[in-house]
Order: sequence, then structure tokens, then C-alpha cells
Amino acid sequence: MTTEVTLSKPAFYDPVLDVFDKVGRATMRFLAAVGRLAEFMALAVMHVFTPPYFGKNILNQMINVGYYSLPVVGMTALFTGMVLALQSYTGFTRFNAEGAIAGVVVLSMTRELAPVLAGLMVAGRVGAAIAAEIGTMRVTEQIDALSTLSVNPYKYLVAPRILAGTLMLPCLVLTGDIIGVFGGYVVSIYSLGFSPGTYLSQTWNVLENSDVISGLVKAAVFGLIVTLMGCYHGYNSGRGAQGVGNATTNAVVSASILILVMNYMLTQIFFS
Repeated sequence: MTTEVTLSKPAFYDPVLDVFDKVGRATMRFLAAVGRLAEFMALAVMHVFTPPYFGKNILNQMINVGYYSLPVVGMTALFTGMVLALQSYTGFTRFNAEGAIAGVVVLSMTRELAPVLAGLMVAGRVGAAIAAEIGTMRVTEQIDALSTLSVNPYKYLVAPRILAGTLMLPCLVLTGDIIGVFGGYVVSIYSLGFSPGTYLSQTWNVLENSDVISGLVKAAVFGLIVTLMGCYHGYNSGRGAQGVGNATTNAVVSASILILVMNYMLTQIFFS
């Protein structure tokens, strides 16, 4: 004769223990997600630096990330520089410091605004497209077909996109720097009445190599983040149209948040 033992819930309810239980479960889920992302990133970066390379695929991704993103990044930088000049003039006239407008525009664009805004624009355009494309391939089992044909999905899908994002976003940011400074120049000369020679000389005197280099380093990191988030969420997309939609949304949101967080960390490193 066997005796059946059953475990019953305690008769009391402790709200403190319930809070600790929820916090612990959320923490474990967060750490598990970070671990999966770190593993994915390690595999992706490893395949970036190891042959074979799919040159045509890399070139197509560089054109997609760089050339096709140039209009939106250029328009954003142009109007940002113009608005920055107007806002700086409105504020500096209160302190009779109109001569600092050229320096504020060029430093703001090269150090912060051009890298961050370009990263966010590319995240909305390229990150979403990457997540949707790879997510659709996951749903339609094309990624499984690549593995069946002895083609590594990391090598064929992930590595070219990460390489293209890391290389092309600094090019976009450098172009955005020039366009943004030009926008501030146009507004300052034709709307605020500044002297062209004086404005250009002030811009050149304030700007240093470290300002441009720091922005380009930020851009490379942001390009890695955007493409990594797009590939990660697309590669781990759920089934069906809803899964692809969630992957696209998560890719854009996570990339945008990480860009803002890394911008602060990199600024602290460069200008602390």
C-alpha cells in the first residue's frame, strides 16, 4: 500500500516574497536574453573576420545601408544644422555672444547630433528592413534551407550586414557633418546676416580632429548596434506575420535605446 504525498500551497500570502519572486524571474529572463545576444554577437563577429567572404552580398548590403540611406540622413542633417543655428542665435543674443554660433553648430554636429540622428534614422530604415527580411526567411524556412545546402546563415546573412553597417555609417555621418555645417552656414549668412569669411574662419578655428574622430567612432559603434539588433531579432523571429512584426518593432526600439545609452558612454570616455 502506497501513500500519495501532495504539496499544498502555504495558507498565508506574503506580498514581500511575491515581489522578490517577480523581480527574480524578471532578472533571470533579462540575463538569459543578454546571454543569447552576447552569444549571437560573438558568432557574428567571428564570421566577419573569418573566410570565406561573399563579396557580392557585402557590396549589396553596403549600397543598401549607405547609398540608399543618404537622402534621409542628408535631409535630417541639413535641417538640424539650420535649426541649430537659429536656436543658438536666439539664445546667444541675450548674452551678446553671437560669435559663438559657428562653433556651437560645428561641435554639436560633429560630436553628437550627426552620429546620433544618423544612427536613429538608419535604425528606423535599415534595422527594420533587416529584421523583416531575415524574419521572413525564418518563417518561410529559407534559413533552414541554407543550412541544408551547407551554407552558414551567419556567414551569408548576418556577417555582410554587420560589416556593411559598421563601415558605411561613419561615411554617412561624415557626409552629415558637412551637410549640417552647410545648413548652419546658409542660415547664418542669408538669414542672420553673418559675414561668410568670419563664419568660416570661426568654424575652422574651433573644430579639432578629435571632434570629428569621436563622431566617426560613435558612428561605427552605432552601425554595429543597428545591424546587430536587426539580424538578432530577425534571426530569432517568431512564427507567422505577428512574429515578423514583433521582430521588426523590437529591432528598432532596442537599437534606438542602445544608441542613446552607448552615446552617453562613449561621450564619457572621449570627453571626461
